[in-house]
Amino acid sequence: MGLIDSIKKNAKKKLRTIVLPESQDERVLLAAQIVLKEKTANIILIGDENKIKEDALKAGANIEGASIINPLEFDGIDAYIDELVELRAKKSLSKKDATQIMKTEPRFFACMMVRLGDAQGVVAGSDSPTSDVLRAAMQVIKTAPGIKTVSSSFVMETADGKFGDNGLILFGDCAVLPNPTSEQLADIAASTAATAKNVVGLEPRVAMLSFSTMGSASHPLVDKVKDAVSILNNRNVDFAYGGEMQADAAIVEAIGKKKAPDSKVAGSANVLIFPDLQSGNIGYKLVQRFANAQAHGPIIQGLNKPVNDLSRGCSVEDISNLVAITATQVVD
Repeated sequence: MGLIDSIKKNAKKKLRTIVLPESQDERVLLAAQIVLKEKTANIILIGDENKIKEDALKAGANIEGASIINPLEFDGIDAYIDELVELRAKKSLSKKDATQIMKTEPRFFACMMVRLGDAQGVVAGSDSPTSDVLRAAMQVIKTAPGIKTVSSSFVMETADGKFGDNGLILFGDCAVLPNPTSEQLADIAASTAATAKNVVGLEPRVAMLSFSTMGSASHPLVDKVKDAVSILNNRNVDFAYGGEMQADAAIVEAIGKKKAPDSKVAGSANVLIFPDLQSGNIGYKLVQRFANAQAHGPIIQGLNKPVNDLSRGCSVEDISNLVAITATQVVD
């Protein structure tokens, strides 16, 4: 069974309610049809009901079973507006401006649904830039307790099954933070470990990557990773981790034993934390192309409740798959 099939199987065990705010995109409507047919989540579409149904008919999408909510006619809109005013009090957001946002910004409305318990996750971004999706998520959903950093991870599914756990290995952060601090690297490690466990079903073994292995080189860039490891030590996290280490020491058993013999994760890591966005983004794309690996993501992590961002070039399948992933991120 492939990774996505496994995730969908888990999503079916307990149906979550996921909001798709960009209902003007026909790919979203076609993806909603797949999700409803496969029964991987309950779906809420945001917008004018007549328009959505008309667009679905034109697209050939059967969205029967989806809930449709129009913010302009929503009975609970006053509670949403008041909550946003309170959340943005330090920024002096007026009730007038909050009303405008709630009635015209579907991503903010969707995130407020999740914040107030009317839904459990959001998938957006097929018709908007990442910055719009993350802005709504960070202002409304906020970060998870103990985490100050929103980041991302990719689940790399390699064909030969040689590295990680049967070919599954997570890379973080490859899409959000250009130059994370040591504390942010520690947050990324914790969040990616949670993604490995909750979404992929792996017991995380986290390697903090560098061009140095356990002091083999001295440089401020190495010190940043070492400091991140020290922060994890002080947090008493509940997952195995190690570093700093080079990529080969992290994933090749013989090299790991030689370069880091006392490490609990060297040679067998299934989560790789890159020191910056350049190395992470380059790394996942090289693996994707050279190893013909599937790259599932980016999965947004570190938020108090799940919100995931799509590429504007995404396929219908990408959307339906990300809905299933988002559903498995929900924690009771």
